[in-house]
Amino acid sequence: MKSQDAAPALDGGVKDSRGWLARLGAQEDLNFLLTNRIPRIAATRLMGRIANIRSPLFTRLAIWVWQLFTPLDLREARQQRFTSIKDCFTRELKDGARVFDARPDVFASPCDAIVGAMGTVQQGQVYQAKGFPYSTAELFGPTQDASAFEGGRFITLRLTSVMYHRFHAPADGTVEHVTYLSGDTWNVNPVALKRVERLFCRNERAVVRMRLAGGQPVALVPVAAVLVASIRLHWLNVLLHHGHRGAHEMPCAAPHVKGQEMGWFEHGSTIIVFVPKGFELAEGIATGAQIRAGQALLQIS
Repeated sequence: MKSQDAAPALDGGVKDSRGWLARLGAQEDLNFLLTNRIPRIAATRLMGRIANIRSPLFTRLAIWVWQLFTPLDLREARQQRFTSIKDCFTRELKDGARVFDARPDVFASPCDAIVGAMGTVQQGQVYQAKGFPYSTAELFGPTQDASAFEGGRFITLRLTSVMYHRFHAPADGTVEHVTYLSGDTWNVNPVALKRVERLFCRNERAVVRMRLAGGQPVALVPVAAVLVASIRLHWLNVLLHHGHRGAHEMPCAAPHVKGQEMGWFEHGSTIIVFVPKGFELAEGIATGAQIRAGQALLQIS
């Protein structure tokens, strides 16, 4: 009887904790202070060390605290026991947990995400939030030509800390080049996007250039953030992070089929998708919508 009576109390405590965190997050000034006015790179490196601590007991405790304040749901995870926080962050899902839209004219979402700013690339300019433009030339870096996307579309996909952090090929095609750009680790949540100009251009990121089977050039730009500054791309067999001292220009010829895993973040962050003219938004895609990897994102018109 006692255990049955205790369960509702625990559930209520969890809900209270999440409600308190939500109220705290709603205080924009405090949210910005706590997540940005800190030594961001040092905090990110520290988090990387903590996340790699291999201790089942410590990991279970950390996940319990994580779930106390967030809606972290691990029921879809392939494994239920983790030996480090990193293992939980980068978890694989059970077979069939994500099904990619097989229609050949569909460009699928590469990841689970909340849709952020989106629109048309005009005169090399896009938006991270209303009134906060940035240029594709600066985002892509000095070695890359972004003119192929003039008049095309961009869609910002934000991954929260509780989401599945792996990303996949949105369509059949070949990855032709990767540019790694080291940078800062500003938080990429909506509060920061409304306050920090050109935020995505300041943060660490990779520009993944891909050519679809139909010949269309597309780009995926994974952007790191505070507490996450490691991006794994499988076909390069290298971990891109602040300590990376290798080549920043990486030509490649890596064929992918739709749904094939491309890599992961070691926490939550953002992927910005760029496509040329000739793509239309799929049904239901709008700012604020929560989507899953494999869901139709765009359609070739």
